Amino acid sequence: MNIKTPAYPQTQKETVNDTYFNTTVADPYRWLEDDRAENTKAWVVAQNKVTQSYLNQVPYRETIRKRLETLWNYEKYSAPFKEGAYTYFYKNDGLQSQAVLYRQAVGGQPEVFLDPNKFSEDGTTSMANIGFSKDGSLAAYQLSAGGSDWTNAVVIKASDKSQIGDTLKDIKFSGIAWKGNDGFYYSSYDKPKDASQLSGMTQHHKLYYHKLGTPQSQDKLVFGGEQTPRRYIGAYLTEDERYLVITAANSTTGNELYIQDLSQPNSSIVNIVDNTDNVHVVIDNVGSTLYIYTNLYAPTYRLVTVDAANPHSGNWKNIIPKSKDVLEVSTAGGKLFAHYLKDATTFIQQYDMNGKMEHAVTLPSVGTASGFSAKKEEKEIYYTFTSYTYPPTIFKYNVATGQSEIYKKSGVQFNPELYESKQVFYKSKDRTTIPMIITYKKGTVLNGHNPTLLYAYGGFGVSLTPAFSTSNIVLLEQGGIYAVPNLRGGGEYGETWHKAGTKLRKQNVFDDFIAAAEYLIKNKYTSKDYLAIAGGSNGGLLVGATITQRPDLCKVAFPAVGVLDMLRYNKFTAGAGWAYDYGTAEESEEMFNYLYHYSPYHALKPASYPATLVTTADHDDRVVPAHSFKFAARLQESQQGTAPTLIRIETNAGHGAGRSTAQIIGQETDKWAFMFANMGVNYKPVQ
Repeated sequence: MNIKTPAYPQTQKETVNDTYFNTTVADPYRWLEDDRAENTKAWVVAQNKVTQSYLNQVPYRETIRKRLETLWNYEKYSAPFKEGAYTYFYKNDGLQSQAVLYRQAVGGQPEVFLDPNKFSEDGTTSMANIGFSKDGSLAAYQLSAGGSDWTNAVVIKASDKSQIGDTLKDIKFSGIAWKGNDGFYYSSYDKPKDASQLSGMTQHHKLYYHKLGTPQSQDKLVFGGEQTPRRYIGAYLTEDERYLVITAANSTTGNELYIQDLSQPNSSIVNIVDNTDNVHVVIDNVGSTLYIYTNLYAPTYRLVTVDAANPHSGNWKNIIPKSKDVLEVSTAGGKLFAHYLKDATTFIQQYDMNGKMEHAVTLPSVGTASGFSAKKEEKEIYYTFTSYTYPPTIFKYNVATGQSEIYKKSGVQFNPELYESKQVFYKSKDRTTIPMIITYKKGTVLNGHNPTLLYAYGGFGVSLTPAFSTSNIVLLEQGGIYAVPNLRGGGEYGETWHKAGTKLRKQNVFDDFIAAAEYLIKNKYTSKDYLAIAGGSNGGLLVGATITQRPDLCKVAFPAVGVLDMLRYNKFTAGAGWAYDYGTAEESEEMFNYLYHYSPYHALKPASYPATLVTTADHDDRVVPAHSFKFAARLQESQQGTAPTLIRIETNAGHGAGRSTAQIIGQETDKWAFMFANMGVNYKPVQ
C-alpha cells in the first residue's frame, strides 16, 4: 500500500533546562505545555492537518467508518435503577451523540427525563453524573462541556424538571450526596487562577454542603481546606441517612475514613481510620453497626463490621473474610453481594447481613458481571454480564430465589458462536506468571500473519476484566486477534499485585507487556509485522515506555492520552495524586534516576520506531495534552525509519468520558485504518 510519508511540521525548540540532584535535563518542547498559547494552537492545527492528510490516503478508511456506523447503530440500554415512584434507565437509539435518561412509572410508558443531546449543538456536552434525593422528588445532575473533569450542577424537581436555584459551577471529582430534601454535599477544588490553561494544578479538595435556595457562595465548608488539606475527598450518606461518610486521601490509593452521625444535632466528624495506605469504605449500616470494605491486613480485601461508637480497627469483626480471590462487595435487597475476581474473571455470591452465604449466582459464561446494587426494599435487581465474545446483556435477578432471567439482550450485529476467547498464562522476564485472554475467530490459523492488537493498562490497582467492544468487531471479522494481558500494577490479584508494579518496580509492568508480545509472536498468533500495541492514560505510558525500550517489538503503536513526561507529570492538574504509583523526580535521587530512565519523553533517541499514532484531546484536564504534544514532537525528531509518527488531537473532547458517538467512531475509524495500512492488510468490506 503506497501511502506517502508525511512531512512533519517544523516544531520550534527552545533552551530549557532543569536540574535534578546535579543532573541537567533538557526540555526543548516545554513551550507546548501552554495549551492555550497561540503558537501551541498553530502547532495543533498543523499536526492535525498532516495526520488527516495521511489518513485520507488510506483507500478503505471510509469503508471502515461506514462499517462502524452500521455496527454502532443499535439501541443500547443501561441496567434500570429505581428512584421514588419511577424506574430510570439510559438509552441510546443508535448513533445519538449521548445516551438519553428515561423514566417509567409502574404500568406507564417510558418518557424522556433528561436528554443531554439538547445541552449543546455539537453533542459534546455530556451528563457526567446524577444524584437523587432519597424519596426521588429532587435531583442534581452534573454537566461536562467537551469532556472536561470540571462540571456544573443543575438542581431540579423530578416531577416537572423545573430548576431550583442557580446552577452550581466548577465542581470536580464529585458525586451528589443528598441530605433529605434540604440540600446535598459535593466536592471541588479552588479553580486555578489561570483558568484559560488546562494544566493549572489542583491542590486541595474541599467538601461543601449546599442548602437549596441559597447561592453557592454561601455553601458551607464541611471538610478539607486549610484545616484538613487533602487532595481527594469523597462523601456519601448511608441509605438510612443517619451517617455522613467521608473518604479523604492524598493519592489514588488508600484513604482515611470519617463519619458524622447526622441523627445527633451538631455532632462532630469522627475519624475511624487514619491509615492512607489502605482502602476503607462504609458500604452499609444496620443501626449503629457499620459495614466496612477494606484491604487493611487483607491484600485481596474483606468485609468487616464495627459499632460506630467504638470503631477502632481492633474491634472489627470479619463478615466476609479475605480469600485467595479479590473481593468487591455491593448491597441490594437487604443482602450482601460478593464479587470475586478469579484470574481476572468474576463470580458472584449472595450473603445475608450476618455473612451467611445464601446463593451462588449462576452466570451465563466466563466473563464480567457488574451491578447487584440497589435499595434495601428491592425484591428484584439488575446486573449486566459481558465478555470479549458476549455482548452486554442485562439480567433481572430475584433476590429471594437467586434466579436470573434475561431482561434486555444486546442488539449488536455479532454472532458469538463464530468467535472464541482463550485464557493463557505466560512467564514475564522475572518468571512471574501473567494471565492473558486472547480472542479471535474460530478456525483461525496461527501462522504469524494475523493482525493483532495487544491492549493493556497495568496501574493504579485497576483490573481489566473481559468486556465486549463493538469496535473490535472490525478487527475480529477480518481474521484479527485481540489480546489483553493482566499486568502487574493492576488489581487482578489484589494489592500485592498492584504494588508489584509501582514506583521502583514499575519496570515490571513494561516487562510483563513485552513478554505478552513475545508470547504471541513465539506461538504464531502474530509476528512483529502484524502486531500493534495500545493503551490509554497510564496505558499510554505503558505503550510509550515499550516502544522506547523495544522499538523493534511491534509494527504499530497507539499511546492514547498518555502520561509521557514522568519528571513533570505531578506539576499538572491533579497529577501529584499519582505519586503513590509513580513516585516523583523530587523525592530522591534514586527515584529521579529511575523515572528519568524510563520516562517515554526523555527516553526517546534516534532509532527506527514503529508506526505510531499518538492520540489526545484539547480538553483533557486530567492527563493534560502537553504530555502527548511533547512526546510526539520529540518522536518525530527521533524517528530514523520510514514509519509515520503522527498525533491526532480531538477537539472539544477530554480524557475519555463524555465523548460523542461521532467522536468515538471517528477515532476508532482512524485507529483501524492506520493499523491495517501500516501492516499492509487489505481491509475487506463485510456484507
